[in-house]
Amino acid sequence: MTHIVKGANAPVPAGLLRVAVSRRKVPGTPVVDVSALLLDAAGKVRGDADLVFHNQPAHPSGAVRHLGTGDGVDQLAEWLELDLPRVEPAVQRVLVAASCDDGTFGAVPGLALQTVTGDGTIVVHYDVTDAAGETAFVLGEFYRRNGEWKFRAVGQGWDSGLAGLATDFGIVVEAEPVAPVTHTGVTKAAGPPIADAIPAPAPVPAYTPAPAPMAAPMTAPMSTPAPLGTDFPPHTQSGRGNGVVSVDVPLPPGPVIVEAQVRGDEWLLVETLNRRNKDEDTVFNTTLRDFHGRALVQPPRDRPLRMKVNYDGDWTIRVLPLSAARPLGTRTLTGRGPDVLAYPGTMADVKVRFDGGADRGEWFVLNCHEAEHFDDLDEHEMLCNETGKLKQTVPVPDGPLLLVIEHGDGNWELTAKPLPVRDPSAGRTTGAYEGRGDRTITLLNPRPGRPALVQYEFPGAKADYSLEVKRVDEYGDEDEWLTGRQHGTRGMAVLFADGRAEQAVHVKCAGDWTLRLLPEEQAPLFTGPAEGRGSTVLRYQGPPTLMTVTRTSRGDDEHLSAWSLNHPYGKSTTIADTLGRRRPTLGPVWVDPGGSCFLTVRAGEDTKWRLEPAPLSAAPVLGARTPGGWYGVVRHTGPEAELVVVGTALIHVFELDENLFPHRKLTASSGPYRISGSILHVRCLGEWTLELRP
Repeated sequence: MTHIVKGANAPVPAGLLRVAVSRRKVPGTPVVDVSALLLDAAGKVRGDADLVFHNQPAHPSGAVRHLGTGDGVDQLAEWLELDLPRVEPAVQRVLVAASCDDGTFGAVPGLALQTVTGDGTIVVHYDVTDAAGETAFVLGEFYRRNGEWKFRAVGQGWDSGLAGLATDFGIVVEAEPVAPVTHTGVTKAAGPPIADAIPAPAPVPAYTPAPAPMAAPMTAPMSTPAPLGTDFPPHTQSGRGNGVVSVDVPLPPGPVIVEAQVRGDEWLLVETLNRRNKDEDTVFNTTLRDFHGRALVQPPRDRPLRMKVNYDGDWTIRVLPLSAARPLGTRTLTGRGPDVLAYPGTMADVKVRFDGGADRGEWFVLNCHEAEHFDDLDEHEMLCNETGKLKQTVPVPDGPLLLVIEHGDGNWELTAKPLPVRDPSAGRTTGAYEGRGDRTITLLNPRPGRPALVQYEFPGAKADYSLEVKRVDEYGDEDEWLTGRQHGTRGMAVLFADGRAEQAVHVKCAGDWTLRLLPEEQAPLFTGPAEGRGSTVLRYQGPPTLMTVTRTSRGDDEHLSAWSLNHPYGKSTTIADTLGRRRPTLGPVWVDPGGSCFLTVRAGEDTKWRLEPAPLSAAPVLGARTPGGWYGVVRHTGPEAELVVVGTALIHVFELDENLFPHRKLTASSGPYRISGSILHVRCLGEWTLELRP
């Protein structure tokens, strides 16, 4: 960290920077409003858009943004973001200015400016020590010099306030000074880094603008974060007692942030209104004293956003763009009550702490909204849903995303720990493809023209349908290959069954994963009864046969199914599915005489099983009325007859060919069917009856 004095300069990295103008948190001292001015070679702004402040929080180029105000333990900080590579060539200097509407800078304790990089590294720190009667101040400037960016500590003040400062740099000020809306300011004593800020409740007079958005320094490693939504001027409405907030100006598509601030400990209820002006969705419902919180709301697209406020005292409601969300980085971010946080970094583990509220029994809910689902707020993942004191770690995928604390009337802390980024393309040379999170990769067949085995592992994942791997064709269409529910989180499967040279797969998993390609010879040869656990692959070199599949573990609702898969055509068909039952199930193993056959078992890693070959004579012979249940095999050995299929649940009956491959499907909704000398495979979710008529 470089400490500099007035007039000194220091180089800064040409990347994403965040600038905090801070002050010590002392009651009764003036508030500080921060702004940025983008100046051309003549030292003037090119238009009103070159002034970035609270009511105009983003420059059209995206190079400069006003992030809002943060409230720490003993200091306040107002944050700007500078993306130096995006600063237009015509802009030579970016000034960091501030103003005091209710005092002078000489009365602001610990006034300082600090610049940090995207990962939280402090670049430069400047303490203002000579402020006196000024009401506007340029603390510093970022400027170009020989193709590089530098920072200079300016420390120049104006007695004429922001209007005088703005006029000197080319902004036309008319009857009223162009000034940011009053909100909580900032501070930092020399020395240690400026802490992440906490939203602090402050008195809100009736019919006055609310404080600026809460914000803190982003510390997650990144370059240029993708925007979370379209910026728009914030809408502010204040009142006393029950009232209605109506945003009549058009809002951009997607959700917005609704911020509420009240004084006192009365019950606050804010609800959106539907087309009939009736209560629709609850936005806030709290009795937290001096409440200051945020919520995510989806405005209607065909009418104004309207909300009903029920409160006995003073209140202020603000509607803000998603860019106003408090940024979550690797430093601990703290808060109190509902809030909306932005995480633009890579996949991370987020440590969550909640003190349980005043009675240690409050409800805490943390939801994750990924950017691709911002148009549907119901499409989210619930990371926490607990009451009372909470201390746990939850995984989040790659950003950009929003973390929304919907319930949390107490003090909370969140810390993001980004996980190391793995390169799955390394598997092209090693055969072991490793990655993390949602990825689409291309697996290369080590021996084109032959099948390969895939040993998969998803440590820490849940054995349900949230874990899945799908094959992707050349048109981007996907079909299911592996799921946690059917295959467990580790095991063996077959890929390249048709001998193709490569296969794109889409992995959907919240954590780490490994796909390791192995030669087909590593699958054990099935020659008789076999027992095992979890998903696996066996090679079979015998003739078509029947197979008894039995689950031998005693767990509840354990999935187990067996399949036969034949090369070179890649055809696969089920042998048997136990449907969670422990009763032995008989099924057919079809074999293509021109290829090789694999027996694939699909089960959770803790599910035990037994496979045992059986002769064709093990299948019962059809009579006039043959009852059964679930999966099974039956034979018709008599003369040609009519078959009627009767089932109490979803049922399909397949007539098998000489290789025991299903070549005709018979259902209960049609028929009767004419059959002769047939072997039938019944697949049903319940009991069934086959009626044979002469």
